[in-house]
Amino acid sequence: MHNNMSHFSLKSLFGAVFLFFAFSFGLNAQDGAKLFKQNCAVCHTVTDQKLTGPGLAGVFDRAPKGDWLHNWILNNEKLIKGGDAYANKIYNENGKAAMTVFEGQLTDKDVDAILAYIKNPPPPPGAGGDKVATADQSGEVKEEKGGIDPLYLLLGGIVIIAIIIGALRSVRHSLQNSYNRKEGKAETPEMTFGQEVKEWISGHRRLVGVFVIIIAFGGMKSCWDACYRLGVYYDWQTQKGYHPEQPIKFSHKLHAGDNEIACQYCHNSVEKSRHAGIPTVNICMNCHKGIQTGPQYGDKEIAKIYAASGFDPKTGTYANPQNPIKWIKVHTLPDHVYFNHSQHVVVGKQECATCHGDVKKMTTVEQKSPLTMKWCIECHRKTEVAMEGNAYYDKMHKALKEKYKGQYDVKFTVDKIGGLECAKCHY
Repeated sequence: MHNNMSHFSLKSLFGAVFLFFAFSFGLNAQDGAKLFKQNCAVCHTVTDQKLTGPGLAGVFDRAPKGDWLHNWILNNEKLIKGGDAYANKIYNENGKAAMTVFEGQLTDKDVDAILAYIKNPPPPPGAGGDKVATADQSGEVKEEKGGIDPLYLLLGGIVIIAIIIGALRSVRHSLQNSYNRKEGKAETPEMTFGQEVKEWISGHRRLVGVFVIIIAFGGMKSCWDACYRLGVYYDWQTQKGYHPEQPIKFSHKLHAGDNEIACQYCHNSVEKSRHAGIPTVNICMNCHKGIQTGPQYGDKEIAKIYAASGFDPKTGTYANPQNPIKWIKVHTLPDHVYFNHSQHVVVGKQECATCHGDVKKMTTVEQKSPLTMKWCIECHRKTEVAMEGNAYYDKMHKALKEKYKGQYDVKFTVDKIGGLECAKCHY
């Protein structure tokens, strides 16, 4: 009895200890993944891919042993200023771009969780077999189930249908000959599928002619519709919703919506040029030389602006190397299309939202309109020309009113002043 109780107690004790460590490790790994995504993933990956900072694969073999990594994460500046050789080596190799100081923001336990996550990162996308890790626009990692390529499914279906048709033809031919023998008739000679189709067509020429005409007109209609989509490089079906992740998490909702910064402040060539223009880093620095933290990402994203401009927020000088920001273009027109922003904004008095949607509510800008030829033509047919009080159109307005005087009340839409002429947009 005593031995059984002792054995039971030992089993319970070992079980409790095992569960405690397993639960603690699970929480630690889970917390580490979350903390890494919140604090480190903007600049680092757990692979050897370099972002703003170096990839972290093999970092435990490269870095000095002991508490060095722990101290580096909490306060890298302290190690650099203290003369640590490896800290200065990393600092110089990374273009003297300082890492964020997390002392006071992360606890020792948080750093241990992050290091545990880096030491045991998740498997690379697709390594699990039927699941692939993907990231959405918010940066959240999701798992998507893999599957068979639809092309293979289509080909497989065609093969199966061909086998079934062949089997049914064979059965039909056998049944027909069996019936012929019973009735004392001659057996039907076996024909190939092509011969059978040819014979059927020759006996149903009118029906085949109708089908050919329908298919021909359907094909011409499809070609006509496809012409409207020429040069639109995104989703072939809708051309809308293109939503790339930018190198800096810039929120239009925050800047243009909440802070009410005019579009023309950043895109300052929109009233003077055919191009709206991408704002320079200098425009960003007009505000962010003083505003060093944001409401959502803290100083992480603003630090990328500093890295691009070469600005050192500690000294307030542009002492560091400059690195261009590689923004991803969202709205693209083909080369053979001419579009002038100043013509539409200044003369046509169009709001940015007419083409770009309500950008003031977008965190990341996406393509809201298809920007196809059809879409532009429809807009020209329904948009009235802003002639009243517009000196650009004074002479034209007077001439048109005189021309249509006493005939009917006409609305001067863009198509009535040459807005559908090919040479207006194609040259």
